[in-house]
Amino acid sequence: MATLFISDLHLEDSRPQMTEVLLRLLAGEARDAEALYILGDLFEYWIGDDAVTPTAQAVADSLRELSDSGVPCYFQHGNRDFLLGEQYASQAGMKLLPETLVVDLYGTPTLLLHGDTLCTDDVEYQAFRAQVRNPQWQAGFLALSIEERIAVAKQARDASKQHTSSASMDIMDVNPQAVQQAFADQQVRHMIHGHTHRPAVHEHILENGDSASRIVLTDWYKRGGVLRVTAEGATAVDLPVAV
Repeated sequence: MATLFISDLHLEDSRPQMTEVLLRLLAGEARDAEALYILGDLFEYWIGDDAVTPTAQAVADSLRELSDSGVPCYFQHGNRDFLLGEQYASQAGMKLLPETLVVDLYGTPTLLLHGDTLCTDDVEYQAFRAQVRNPQWQAGFLALSIEERIAVAKQARDASKQHTSSASMDIMDVNPQAVQQAFADQQVRHMIHGHTHRPAVHEHILENGDSASRIVLTDWYKRGGVLRVTAEGATAVDLPVAV
């Protein structure tokens, strides 16, 4: 049996083919998994648990079926769906996780996180992140009408696309010192995260001379992908879109 990890699906109503990839995973391989971890950005944006889209409803129903079958489902917030709350999580049978969490994967302590906090060179994004994670800002946003929230979310998404297109790719990747600090703070030598859309396995030498590994999960813009972790190791597997 394997523990499964996914992130950066960015699901929305306009991309039903990617939702179908997830639903097949949840109804298929995931039923035999020990657990499923979603490390953020399950959805392209999230404006509140009172504004569930048809896509989000279908995902919740499928996740609930998986959870009811005995497979625990865990969710960490991403930079797009940080407002996903207890109401939707309960509906989907998911347990909300803190921003950083160390889990024991077959005897290996492993740090899980979305990954955006590691991109400290992107000062503009980090300032935006601090703003929208402020409880007062969130309360004010959620007090708006659904139509107003949709408009704000679209503006933020457009601004993000413009920033992404103009900023250096290196700035939007992880900062090496931030990675070293995360390993040191959590006292681990293994890490799994998403966010950067640069799937790979990175090897690091820590300040004390120990070796460490960092696995970056794939995004779901062109095809799906899941990381399977067993006692024997980790394997990244593509999940193609059905023709």
